[in-house]
Amino acid sequence: MAFQLRDLDETQAPLLDHLIELRARLMRCVVALAIAFAVCLYFADDIFGFLVRPLTLAFPQGQGKLIYTQLYEAFFVELKVALFAAFFVSFPVIANQLWAFVAPGLYAREKKAFLPFLIATPILFLCGAALAYYVVMPTAFRWFLGFEGTVGGLDIEALPGTGNYLSLVMQFILAFGISFLLPVLLLLLNRAGIVTRAQLVSARRYVIVAVVAVAAVVTPPDPGSQLILAVPLLLLFEGSLLLMRFSEGKAAADQENPDEATEE
Repeated sequence: MAFQLRDLDETQAPLLDHLIELRARLMRCVVALAIAFAVCLYFADDIFGFLVRPLTLAFPQGQGKLIYTQLYEAFFVELKVALFAAFFVSFPVIANQLWAFVAPGLYAREKKAFLPFLIATPILFLCGAALAYYVVMPTAFRWFLGFEGTVGGLDIEALPGTGNYLSLVMQFILAFGISFLLPVLLLLLNRAGIVTRAQLVSARRYVIVAVVAVAAVVTPPDPGSQLILAVPLLLLFEGSLLLMRFSEGKAAADQENPDEATEE
């Protein structure tokens, strides 16, 4: 049994080409993120002012403040704000590089099938983030501030820290944004044949329990924000089942008329 080095090199060459291409695309993603970070760092105060707006509206007019108890806390908050915003700004470039790396290995029908998911992902994430920013955070912050008052002759006053507030806002935005990607996940699993619509319908009661549990874990411990997350997730789940029905119906029609499906 002879060891043929030439055949081994030939099989490794395509892999090396892919690794070189992957490195180049990752570098482009890093450069895009770095440029976006530099720009966002310059506007960090304005961006943080936008993120603070729900808390400002929750306080009575002219009241409320943010504090920092460590000298370096405000500086690191600006860095986190810039990095958080830079990811959203550079996401189109990152997504484009990812698609450009994966697309050549897909057939035309596979590209056509996955393209709607790539378009729907940022839209659904932004919808979830907008719901968190414009509806959930003002409601939750007003509820939290309702605990101010007097207990045992002592005043209880809310003095949120800048770092803690930023962490809470990021938790809200990421939790709602990622949770709104539920239809994309379910439809991808359905397209891959891992789950069927009938299986999801039969497991509806378990899905309801899981959605309520997820809403309780990823949101702060106020019932309002948990309910505001759970209800849209259940509606998105039902919408996913409806889209699966249309998709399965179209697949069945293509099987009955294979000639028409081939022409498409």
